[in-house]
Amino acid sequence: MKALASLWRRLPGTARAGTVLMGVFILAAIIGPQVIPYDPNAVTSLTLQPPTSAHLLGTTQTGQDVLSQVLVGIRLTLELALYVGVIATALSVLVGVTAAFLGGIWDDFLSLLCNVFLVIPALPLLIVMLGYFPQRGQLPEILVLSILGWAWGARVVRAQALTIRNRDFVAASRETGEKGWRIILFEIIPNIVSLIAASFVNTVLYAIGASVALAFIGVADVSSWALGTILYCSQSANSLQLGAWWWFVPPGLAVALIGTALVLLNSGIDELGNPRLRDARGASAAAWHKLRPTDPTPVLAAAPARRRWRGGRQPQAPGRTPRRSALRLPGAEDQPPTPPKCAPPARRPAREAGMAERGELP
Repeated sequence: MKALASLWRRLPGTARAGTVLMGVFILAAIIGPQVIPYDPNAVTSLTLQPPTSAHLLGTTQTGQDVLSQVLVGIRLTLELALYVGVIATALSVLVGVTAAFLGGIWDDFLSLLCNVFLVIPALPLLIVMLGYFPQRGQLPEILVLSILGWAWGARVVRAQALTIRNRDFVAASRETGEKGWRIILFEIIPNIVSLIAASFVNTVLYAIGASVALAFIGVADVSSWALGTILYCSQSANSLQLGAWWWFVPPGLAVALIGTALVLLNSGIDELGNPRLRDARGASAAAWHKLRPTDPTPVLAAAPARRRWRGGRQPQAPGRTPRRSALRLPGAEDQPPTPPKCAPPARRPAREAGMAERGELP
């Protein structure tokens, strides 16, 4: 418990918010099908009823309870995304680490394979591949999404594994005679755990969006009540034109909140595993704590402005040399100041002028 509490304190705020929000949906997926008030397939005469005390999220065009369908749909959607995330992440780690560790022709071949899967348009290929599967259900959709969702994670894992492969501890393990699989499992993979976790979260987000989109256009299996299936049924019955907002808003809001939780969780994991982002967050937090609203403004602590004296030049402080011009000529300090050429002659007082006329001055 102490380790979990310490880990929770070290998590960034975005990761905490994403964890709490995702935990609410996981809890709804676990206990939702056991506490649903009605059978999601039960047809009643209460067609297109707005939310009431009996039906908290209203009913569909055939009288089915929307709340029961949403609770079941959250579970099916998260199950599919979890399976796709595990399979695609395992493939990406296997391909990326193998390409980085082996190098040479294997690296070129696996990198070419990743590039081929990256440039393939995913949605048209998903539609074509799902159309060729003879059976319906979640299994074909899981396989197709997993096959098309591992390439980007493999490129990221390969780039990080290449930097770790050239470090000293990996070279020391090779010199001591460690086998390749032990170096991969105990030296390389533990150093990219945060990157693998971020790749898993991204893959889960991709699987949720792709499965909802495929069900909405009617390509995936619409016999089970996933969130995309609810949106497909509401769109087929023109619920927007009929004003039945309670039919499409709850499943759409659930998809949006699940995606928001995964994005927050991914950004928090990236910040926790990236030293630069972690140091930047610590520096910004320290600066925020230093600048409190009660602290004096730096402008108030500056030196007071000087007063202007009316009687000419400002008096100098005792023991302080007067200011001189910044532009000085060489040797100008030793020479006395020369009077201007057009300076008027000095005026004598009247008494001295009279004594000079009488010849009394020496």
